[in-house]
Amino acid sequence: MPEQKPSRRFPVVPPEPDFRALEEKVLGHWEAHDVFPRSISQHRDGPEYVFFEGPPTANGRPGLHHVWARVYKDLICRYRTMTGRPVPRRAGWDTHGLAVEVEVEKALGLSGKDQIEEYGVERFVERCRQSVYEYVDDWKALTRRIGYWVDLDHAYWTLDPSYIDSVWWHLWQMWQSGDLFEDVKVVPYCPRCGTSLSSHELGQPDVYQDIEDLSAYVRLPIVGKGPASAGALVIWTTTPWTLVANTAVAVRPDLTYAVVDGLVMAEDRIEAVLGPGARDRATARFPGEQLVGVRYQRPVDVLPEPEGADGWRVVPAEFVSADEGSGLVHIAPAFGVDDWRLARREGLPVLNPVGPDGRFVEADWLSGRPVRETNRAIVEHLADTGLLVKAEAYLHSYPHCWRCGTALIYWGKPSWYVATSAHKDQLLAENEGVIWRPETLKHGRFGEWLANNIDWALSRDRYWGTPLPVWRCPDGHDVCVGSRAHLSKLAGRDLTGIDPHRPLIDRVTFACPTCGQTARRVEAVIDAWFDSGSMPAAQLGYPYLPGSTEELRLPADFICEAVDQTRGWFYSLLAVNTVVFGQAPYRTVMSLGHIVDAEGKKMSKSLGNVIDPWAILDTRGAEPMRWWMFHQGSPWTATRTSLEAIDASRSEVLMTLWNTWSFFATYAELNHFDPADPSVPASRDRPYFDRWLRSRLQTTMAQVTAALDDYQPLPAAKAIAAIVDDLSNWYVRANRRRFWRTDPSIQAADSLSAQATLHEALVDVSLLMAPFCPFLAKRMWRELTSAGEAGSVHLARWPEPDLTALDPGLEQAMELARRLVSLGRSARAHAGLRVRQPLRRALVAVPPESPRLLEDLVAEELNVDEVATADRMSELVSFELVPNFRLL
Repeated sequence: MPEQKPSRRFPVVPPEPDFRALEEKVLGHWEAHDVFPRSISQHRDGPEYVFFEGPPTANGRPGLHHVWARVYKDLICRYRTMTGRPVPRRAGWDTHGLAVEVEVEKALGLSGKDQIEEYGVERFVERCRQSVYEYVDDWKALTRRIGYWVDLDHAYWTLDPSYIDSVWWHLWQMWQSGDLFEDVKVVPYCPRCGTSLSSHELGQPDVYQDIEDLSAYVRLPIVGKGPASAGALVIWTTTPWTLVANTAVAVRPDLTYAVVDGLVMAEDRIEAVLGPGARDRATARFPGEQLVGVRYQRPVDVLPEPEGADGWRVVPAEFVSADEGSGLVHIAPAFGVDDWRLARREGLPVLNPVGPDGRFVEADWLSGRPVRETNRAIVEHLADTGLLVKAEAYLHSYPHCWRCGTALIYWGKPSWYVATSAHKDQLLAENEGVIWRPETLKHGRFGEWLANNIDWALSRDRYWGTPLPVWRCPDGHDVCVGSRAHLSKLAGRDLTGIDPHRPLIDRVTFACPTCGQTARRVEAVIDAWFDSGSMPAAQLGYPYLPGSTEELRLPADFICEAVDQTRGWFYSLLAVNTVVFGQAPYRTVMSLGHIVDAEGKKMSKSLGNVIDPWAILDTRGAEPMRWWMFHQGSPWTATRTSLEAIDASRSEVLMTLWNTWSFFATYAELNHFDPADPSVPASRDRPYFDRWLRSRLQTTMAQVTAALDDYQPLPAAKAIAAIVDDLSNWYVRANRRRFWRTDPSIQAADSLSAQATLHEALVDVSLLMAPFCPFLAKRMWRELTSAGEAGSVHLARWPEPDLTALDPGLEQAMELARRLVSLGRSARAHAGLRVRQPLRRALVAVPPESPRLLEDLVAEELNVDEVATADRMSELVSFELVPNFRLL
């Protein structure tokens, strides 16, 4: 061969990658050359791909589970960008709500609303404002370090006045349509935080905890006429403290009841309550409808009876069953959702002796005591008065505040609601047009939630949040305000620059438009989930900020968060935007499973099993972590995490690819390879091994593209892993000698063909890897191509399969050859014959419909003189092999 001038076109790749150093260098390149904004602007004429970033609450340092969601968002957005679509992605910060307040309370050593108000609401709110800024730099640093491209410089903040103006506009729209209203309902309530929770907040992880409560079977003496031989009704409760507010007993009309020892209960529950054989002592049996109207004595008489009250009687209810308890249900309308509905239907009195702090008020000897702490005292009182049938421990799943961990109570109070139940059919219809990953959520967890939708309890009796924009005069006339500009008109002064938070906003008054009296704001703030659900429009300051109406994009093409957002952000987005804009705010939802530890336990600080993402980044780098997340298994299920698993994933694929690239670079330098060399054979003229690899690459491109188009990251990652394995463990291993230009048996054209084929394959793989491992892909592509200093793989177009290079028959033939070689090596190992030992013949049996057999390749790989085939199994014994082995 003619001597060539030395070239360093392909820099030598070190044998062991330092991903940390590589990543920092790439980060610097991205920032120096504005690669992220350029990746969007270069496609400005293409159809926009809309992505919404779910705003995290930055009141703590981000964990590994935050990385988990962010890299999947990055994957899809990078991929869509490379397909030629501009993908703006704006960061956001969720800044309001109980989570922030609880953290500030801890920091200040406060507990409860009384101490907050003693500290000063204005000071407390300011500390809340400061707290949400404290960890933002940590979030930004982690976001940058993992390679998540999102616009942090123009992030939206839910505390911004323009954002709040837009949220007020959303509420104003609901007010005008009758979908925002006040009502007295029984709601889940946290006595420590002093506020109600919405139903979807009860759907958050770890809200329900198994606890043991004291349950009681209670005798209620019948007053007046009752069924024959009946002296008392028997009710059962797991919350004895609610007996103070009892005003009725519910019965199922079509259920059979009986009297035993003068006690009335469901026949099927007699032995569970009174013991074995008790059913035989029944003196009367009758349907429950005969109990309707029976009156009884109050169980705990510590409250005055309301004047004209028609209570303490048996009423019919279909929710009663004989599955547990006594088949007679104690009704305390102020403390049960079903109880409240029943009270409204039957005209029952409502007793509510519980204050906002969860303590009894004006309840005789119970006054001032936390309600849940009085259960034992009340049971003892029942025993002393002869009303206790029996008491026993009862283990059940009970809701707790998802922010502070306090056991909730159900408490009747005035609250503001969004009438989401009135839009149930529309919510279900909009959900039908959404692509869910995993698909089971569509009609499962999420669909069932929508089907059982109840009105959204919106108001919170707290301090740090978007204020409810309703002003009320002493006569009860309400005015909903749609913005600070609207408020300015009502107040007769410019308030467009006011901070719309408490307590400043509480000081704004105006004359009631109806009666002229002074209207003051209703003190509640709103559920912070409403803030985040309003983000598609509110992030733009819609409709008030200039350009916001033109910039509004609905629906988003893609959103992604963990599965706990099914009843969180996923729901709040759908509810707010369906009610206000009449449509779903997203087309595709990717819902990820949770990150758990190696034993399958959810990671938590209390268990000490949390993995700090920086511990991985500082010791292994972002790429091994990212690749493991994509390749480890289904993203929809709980993912077990360990440093060992990340290391194994790194070795299996990333190191294999790195070593293949290193092999290419080494021989490209030694051979002065130039892909532009005119003597490089055309693809169609190369040996079948090269044509096979090119075909495999086209097939892989199609597989990865189809998987990502379908929002299926795992099949895409598996397809990439398979081609990496093909490159290293089959193509390079089998063709290594073709790269040795010093070997006289290797022709120059053959060597050039191998080098060109491997080079093209590595370039294509770097493009396919770009959304998954953006750092490694950037360096590979840059050093394998002639891109300039400002070039980047992330500015390149996604590869499209070359249909002329596809050869399915050749791929099938090669797959058969690989299988036969694998079987042959196993047979050699079983016989104790090393591959270096030549053999005369390998006899193989393949079905008639099999692909063509690449005999020469199989013979070379197995080190045999020839490969013979047998059509029938009987032929296998008629050949003599020295040494002898068979492949079947």
